[in-house]
Amino acid sequence: MADLADSREALRIAIAQTPVGFDPRANGAAIRAQMRQAAEAGARLIQFTEGAMSGYPSGEGKRVLAGWDVDWAVLRDELEATSALAAELGLWAVVGANHPLTPPNRPHNSLYVISDRGELVGRYDKRLLSYTEVTDWYVPGLRLLTFEVDGFRFGCLLCIEIQFPELFVEYAAEGVDVVLLSTFSRDPMFALQAQGHAACGAFWLGFSVPAQCSAAAPSGLVGPDGRWISKALPDGRGGLVIADLDRRSEPLRGALDYARPWRVRARMGDLHRAARVVDPRSSDVSRY
Repeated sequence: MADLADSREALRIAIAQTPVGFDPRANGAAIRAQMRQAAEAGARLIQFTEGAMSGYPSGEGKRVLAGWDVDWAVLRDELEATSALAAELGLWAVVGANHPLTPPNRPHNSLYVISDRGELVGRYDKRLLSYTEVTDWYVPGLRLLTFEVDGFRFGCLLCIEIQFPELFVEYAAEGVDVVLLSTFSRDPMFALQAQGHAACGAFWLGFSVPAQCSAAAPSGLVGPDGRWISKALPDGRGGLVIADLDRRSEPLRGALDYARPWRVRARMGDLHRAARVVDPRSSDVSRY
């Protein structure tokens, strides 16, 4: 890969595929190991999967969460250690974890956004939950989240939210360049949907899964044209995808230079409203 330093037109990112269990210490060690690999490869941001630090309730043996089943003190220690490493490496990190609320409220299912200075600059709380999540595991979040890294605008979504196109349209309206979708899913359809959403929005889509879910659909990066740029191996083991977001890419010119601005204009509606006509053959739908 070419050196992308000092370029506002290109950004190197990493998409993780770590093994995820219920021990935040083990999860944290795997996360920080991949952060070091990403930094060595020149990445500016690394994306981790849903529940990457805390574990996810149905991850192993359909274990049920009880938000209080998480050792919150240990989880916080691991997140703080990860933030410190982000500052040391100069690397942004997007890390999935449960977020505790005031008892007896259930936690959020969240993505923490940690800057290259080790600062927590945002948290995305999953807004549209599965039935089990919303009735037994989690409290839904309230708002979208966007943030910028080196001139690229990012948005975040979690798992089953891939089933709701309106969330991707919402981010497209916010002008994001990249949607980071982190999921603890073994549904291969999610990977196909990721391609469709990326192509419709003409943005890149980071797709991060845990190692144990990778046989169905491994981690990877989808381009604004809906094609996979790079994928990890679907072998059930840890992996790391290093890929470039490059606005100068010749194969992506159609998506970035034509489709994306045209769809923004089309959604505004002015041009199409101006092009409509009053014609009886248009209004009459009862004949050929």
